[in-house]
Amino acid sequence: MQALRSIPAGAAVLFSGAVAGSLIALYGYLVPLTGVTGTKGALLAVIVSVVIALMAIALPRLRPGALRTSWLAVLVCLLAGNAFAGVLLHEPWLGIAMTGGLLGLIFDRGRPARTARHSPHDA
Repeated sequence: MQALRSIPAGAAVLFSGAVAGSLIALYGYLVPLTGVTGTKGALLAVIVSVVIALMAIALPRLRPGALRTSWLAVLVCLLAGNAFAGVLLHEPWLGIAMTGGLLGLIFDRGRPARTARHSPHDA
């Protein structure tokens, strides 16, 4: 239970948006009569959503610096690209899920940096 409390809210929202996006894209890929059943674009949207979810899991463990900044830039590109794919695939809910993920990422960036806590016994 302690592990669930240590996940920042922004990363959790980003992860939730990515999982929702992968389920929506998977629905479009698998269900007949969606117009994109079995297409490579729908499959790519599923894969990108899963990659975003995996990157969201790793995000809280990254320390501030060049790697975290690059990670965030890649996440923004993936979210924007997948939202655009939702428009092209006529899956508006995919775009909405990616927008929710972007809001989680913005929320995560808005939180103050963690400071090292020193106990009185560190002296």
